[in-house]
Amino acid sequence: MQRGNLTDFTQGSIPRHLIVFSIPMLIGNLLQTFYNTVDSIWVGRFLGPEALAAVSVSFPIVFLLVAFTTGLSMAASVMVAQYFGAKKEEEVKRTATASTVLLTLLGIGLMVVGLLFHQNLLALIRTPSGIMNFATSYLYFFLFGLPFMFLYNNIGSVLRGAGDSKTPLLLLVYATLLNIILDPLLILGIPPFPRLGVAGAAIATTISQGFSAIWGAIILKRGEFFAFEKSYLIPCVSFVRTLFRLGLPAGVQQTIVSLGHLAMMAIVNSFGKTVVAAFGAATRVDQFSFLPALSFSIAISSLAGQNVGAGNFTRAREVARWGAIVAGGFALPIAIIVFALAPQLIRIFTTDPEVIRIGIEYLRIVSFSYVPFALMFAYNGFLRGAGDTLQTMVNTLLTLWLVRIPVAKLLSVTSLAERGIWVSFIAGPVAGYLIAYFYYLGGKWEEKALIRKDQRPFQEAAC
Repeated sequence: MQRGNLTDFTQGSIPRHLIVFSIPMLIGNLLQTFYNTVDSIWVGRFLGPEALAAVSVSFPIVFLLVAFTTGLSMAASVMVAQYFGAKKEEEVKRTATASTVLLTLLGIGLMVVGLLFHQNLLALIRTPSGIMNFATSYLYFFLFGLPFMFLYNNIGSVLRGAGDSKTPLLLLVYATLLNIILDPLLILGIPPFPRLGVAGAAIATTISQGFSAIWGAIILKRGEFFAFEKSYLIPCVSFVRTLFRLGLPAGVQQTIVSLGHLAMMAIVNSFGKTVVAAFGAATRVDQFSFLPALSFSIAISSLAGQNVGAGNFTRAREVARWGAIVAGGFALPIAIIVFALAPQLIRIFTTDPEVIRIGIEYLRIVSFSYVPFALMFAYNGFLRGAGDTLQTMVNTLLTLWLVRIPVAKLLSVTSLAERGIWVSFIAGPVAGYLIAYFYYLGGKWEEKALIRKDQRPFQEAAC
């Protein structure tokens, strides 16, 4: 197998690996978020707050549809990382090929489901009537990109599990540039293109995702990760069993998160379209602010996976310690910057005075959650890389459904109104960090490795 950008994390400086591996992912995540935010900027500035709110309410539904398959992509990344750390290249190739085929087929299936029921889902979360037509139009065309989204996500997961964070970055660069070019052409109808409004934003995103996914598949084949052979293309029972053993909890976790977002969106929607628009604009800023934590979480998973696969649990613990230090250290200055520059950040998305006022309140409250959020993601990322995806699911369930959502419901009916919802965004990560950290200290994650000294190598996943 060609090594290229692949990295062995079982040796060398852990903090250096974390930072160097995270930089391309951070840039990539910035591009991914910018890629989506471009839609909001064009829509919010040129089509108005109703169209901006329509784009905002669509994302929790998309998140719900992709949640389960995102868990399977995470499982593929864990398997690749542990097999790569154990120097089992045949299993790396088998995992990459079978998971890519499986995830693409699931993407097609969920696209069909979404197209059939997207209006019902928008009604279920109490989408305000004034933005329903915009939301329906945007979501309908966005759903055509789901198979491409799943294909790209799995390709990125496979490559990152093997220590390559640079190639997924290049794919995002291509997609982002294409999206930036297409957005004004299709949204505003710059000749010879027709004016498509919010639908144009969704179509631009779908085309860009398709280009990135297809090019990524070509790269995966050239790097010898993919094999056009029946034994690889058709997943065997033992592989599927292992993928689902790891991916089912991760998929359920993502589903729990997506349902939680829908529940939160329903609470926000009850305050009307102005609050919805402010929430949509402010959460775009959040998405950028959370990116370092998300990037470090993925890096920690890859480092933990390779070292657990190699049987080096002492070094794996160092990965957890350094991961928390680095993630928390990056989150603190970001929180300070967002708090200080909240007015300027919100004005990027809208010129409506009331939307700006509410958005500033959101950012100045939620910025206090950034450090505990980073620590929570650091330890959950470690547990995921170690193969303990069931516990990360439990952590998420407790954090979201027993803390954040109840706090949001309780406080939103007090004099705090929508500000009570923003306060719940602090309570959740604090609880999540404490749960993940104390479980990590218990050491049960050591029993979850795919490869153990008392186990014949790959007896669970080998075909």
